Amino acid sequence: MSRRLVLLGAAGLAVAVAVAGATYASAAQSTARAPQTAAAPATFAHPGVLVSQAQLDFVRGKVQAGEQPWKAANDQMMGSKYASLTRTPKPRATVECGSYSNPNNGCTDEREDAIAAYTLSLAWFITRDSRYATKAIAIMDAWSATIKEHTNSNAPLQTGWAGSSWPRAAEIIRYTYSSWPGQARFATMLRTVYLPKVIGGSSSNGNWELSMMEAAIGISVFLDDRASWDKAMAKFRARVPAYIYLATDGAYPKGIGSVDTKSEIVNYWQGQGTFENGLAQETCRDFTHTGYGISAISHIAETTRIQGQDVYPEIADRLRYALGFHSRYQLGEAVPSWLCGGRLNLGLGPVTEVAFNALHNRMGIAMTNTQRLTEQSRPAGSNNLFVAWETLTHANNPA
Repeated sequence: MSRRLVLLGAAGLAVAVAVAGATYASAAQSTARAPQTAAAPATFAHPGVLVSQAQLDFVRGKVQAGEQPWKAANDQMMGSKYASLTRTPKPRATVECGSYSNPNNGCTDEREDAIAAYTLSLAWFITRDSRYATKAIAIMDAWSATIKEHTNSNAPLQTGWAGSSWPRAAEIIRYTYSSWPGQARFATMLRTVYLPKVIGGSSSNGNWELSMMEAAIGISVFLDDRASWDKAMAKFRARVPAYIYLATDGAYPKGIGSVDTKSEIVNYWQGQGTFENGLAQETCRDFTHTGYGISAISHIAETTRIQGQDVYPEIADRLRYALGFHSRYQLGEAVPSWLCGGRLNLGLGPVTEVAFNALHNRMGIAMTNTQRLTEQSRPAGSNNLFVAWETLTHANNPA
């Protein structure tokens, strides 16, 4: 049952109950079975950022066997510009990114080089062609030899986006390829240029802090940095309930930081005063930015699972309701007048595979709308920011 809560302003609070979508177990039951873990793993698993050794082995086997959807997904990846062996990296000492990347001085170059390094590392693992590993290393070495800082208003978000992709690539190369002489310098880059910019979080829209925490978590794994892991996870655990609403939260969503009164929360949630399970803080802004937030949540959860500190049970209800809620409208369901004034800006992006595989395939949760959207969108490509090739890496992956 999906429940909707409406804020009635001066008239007080009233609760309206509406039936929509599939019937789910209660959020309270999910939370009760998932005690929170406070401390980082005693020992980190490697490779262990978004994809594990076992997941990579599964993918390689499926691609080599020519099975679908992995073959089509691999063909898509290998045919992309990110897998090119002739790519020339474009590092800068200072990457300057203003609002909406205006100015864009190295912003696109950095993000796309980071995605390319990850793409090439996957290509190396699947093909065992050392040219792909060598090219991934060349890109990572070029940036670690050059970059010193990120500046302007979008610097934290830019650092989060690029900083989410770099550790994925670095983990695969470091732990599956024979030699990377420059890995220590790359680690220094992550520690001194990226981690300080993201670890403190953000008071901006939630997709910022979630992407920044994804970067911080991935960097923490690569650096075996337990203190940074703990700090990032604390911010993640505070942000997720402030980003995705459940009726069990009460009449209105949970606050974050200084945003804690009813009027402040409604304003922060883009003026939305009616709340239903799965509504996100940026739903009424647009689905694209909401997709960024949902994706970062799933990426962090996947990394925690690989590291033996699985937070999926802890956040399962929020994540599944968010996916189901947004999938319904992305698939074309009519928008009710109470939701964002009856108008939505769609464009969720290729962001459902990781969480769908975890929640539906591993945990057995029925997710009809999410399944339909996920399967009809395959193979999921890249959003050219920090999401890439998730049908290949996570579709029906049991590892």
